[in-house]
Amino acid sequence: MAEFPAKATLYDQDFCLWIDETAAHLRAGEFGTVDWEHLIEEVEALAKRDRRELESRLRVLLSHLLKRVYVKSPEDYRGWENPIKEQRSEIQLLLKDSPSLKGYLTEIFEASWRYAAGQVKDDYPDVALPAHCPFPPELEPLLMQKFWLANPPGQNAGD
Repeated sequence: MAEFPAKATLYDQDFCLWIDETAAHLRAGEFGTVDWEHLIEEVEALAKRDRRELESRLRVLLSHLLKRVYVKSPEDYRGWENPIKEQRSEIQLLLKDSPSLKGYLTEIFEASWRYAAGQVKDDYPDVALPAHCPFPPELEPLLMQKFWLANPPGQNAGD
C-alpha cells in the first residue's frame, strides 16, 4: 500500500502567518484550534535561543578580556575594549529580560572560560595565560570591572 505524504500544515508553509493565527486563537480563547505541538516546540526554542546567546556572548567577553589583560599589543586595546563593552551590555539586557539565566551563566562559566582560553591560545600561542580563570564568575565584577587596570603579571597598569 502506498503511503501519502502528510498534509503540510500552516506551520510548515508560512511560519509568520502561523504565529499570527496562533496568537489570535490564544487571545480569542480558541484553544481547540491551537497547534499545541508546534507551539510547545517554539516556546522551548525561545529559552534555548537565549541560553545559546548568553553562552556565545560570555565566550566572546572572556576571550576579549583575556586578550586585553594578557596580550601586550597596545594598538589592539581599543579593538578589544569595544567588544567587551558591547558583550557586557548585551549580557545585562539578556539577564534583565530573563533573570533566571543568571544561574545558567554560573553553570556555563567554567566551560566558557576554557573555550575562550583555547581560542586566545590558538591566536596568541606565545602568550602565557593563567591555568585558571582570573575573572570572577560573580556578575557585578565580570560586567563592570576593568581587569586590565589591575596590573596583571608582566604588564604595567594602564598599558
